[in-house]
Amino acid sequence: MAKTASLTLDSGNVELPVLVGTEGNRAIDITKLYRDTGYITLDDGFANTGATKSHITYINGEAGTLRYRGYRVEEIAERCDFTETSYLLIYGELPTGEQLEEFRRNIRMHTLLHEGMKLIFAGFPPEAHPMAILGSVVGALAIYSPDSLDPNNPEQVEVAIHRILAKMPTIAAFSYKQSIGQPFVYPQNHLSYCQNFLNMMFAVPSERYQVDPDFVVAMNALLVLHADHGQNCSTSTVRMVGSSTVNLFSSISAGIYALWGALHGGANEACVKMLEQIQEDGGNLGKYIDRAKDPNDPFRLMGFGHRVYKNYDPRAKVVKHICHQLFERHALKDPVFQLAQELEEVALKDPYFIERKLYPNIDFYSGIIYRMMGIPNNMFTVLFALGRLPGWIAHWREMHTDSGGSRIHRPRQLYVGPSERKFVPLIKR
Repeated sequence: MAKTASLTLDSGNVELPVLVGTEGNRAIDITKLYRDTGYITLDDGFANTGATKSHITYINGEAGTLRYRGYRVEEIAERCDFTETSYLLIYGELPTGEQLEEFRRNIRMHTLLHEGMKLIFAGFPPEAHPMAILGSVVGALAIYSPDSLDPNNPEQVEVAIHRILAKMPTIAAFSYKQSIGQPFVYPQNHLSYCQNFLNMMFAVPSERYQVDPDFVVAMNALLVLHADHGQNCSTSTVRMVGSSTVNLFSSISAGIYALWGALHGGANEACVKMLEQIQEDGGNLGKYIDRAKDPNDPFRLMGFGHRVYKNYDPRAKVVKHICHQLFERHALKDPVFQLAQELEEVALKDPYFIERKLYPNIDFYSGIIYRMMGIPNNMFTVLFALGRLPGWIAHWREMHTDSGGSRIHRPRQLYVGPSERKFVPLIKR
């Protein structure tokens, strides 16, 4: 017998269906509440509202669990590269060898940008933030891809998926080159996904460049671990915009701008800036730990705790290992990295942090790793966007396929403004 929840209103009791998810998580279905009663629910920030049913990612913050399509993220990060992870998230199953090779081949076919798009990059001022460039140029892909804009055409959707996965690293690297005034480095399709990106980022036409294999491993892991995280702000934005049946490129562009916000994708950049601030202030770590503990001090230690995880972030466990490996090989002389190690050690032993479950999170380690790789602070969020891309695609595709088509998203509101007022002519105001 189906379970229901009873809601008592002035008109009597209303029975609402209770839905149970795969892992036993429950939701009260209020789809017909307004139609049947005239009432809406109010949930500021959607903290307790499920906007959709999804097959893609399961998160249990209390247990510290994250799974992609049922697979533990730790295992995926260990056994799959970013391209294979993208296939899993988008299509729902791990690919066979043949399927994976075809997927890689289809992506390699689309790595180049239309030459006309170089004029778009040239139009940005030198101080333009790479995220602003990324969002703009990804949006412009819709102009250069008229044959892959229909979300209801499966063939066009496939082409759009391959194009955005292939071109996003090129656009991201070109954004960086534009910001520092260096010539663009074109993609090399014999390289892997992460090798190709790092080559486009750091190579210059006048010199030979060899991609560091340690950095390839680290970047691949970070992209995999950032690939999806449920209905976060940027993913919800992609779904919201995509519900109007606009093309994939425009939906992803909207997600990029949502991610750019300091409360969403900027945490790893903020963490490194915090470490640099402490170092510039003499490296007095104790002073800043005391400030973090002071409830009257607005200072916060960035990179600790997580809104979702009330346990150790499972992604942080993976990245911590990689971070410490890189420490040994690449960061011995940087005082900021030494400071990060000391801060991590304190946080894992201090009762204040332990009692509040303020463990180092993925942003703490990812920012440090990107710094070790030579990636500047303003590119950190760009790397986040590149990693989150397959999750955005997967949710956009799920919305248009698994549910058989989605209604346009149209949240309601509780109006609290003035009631009807008599108009006063300008001469009498």
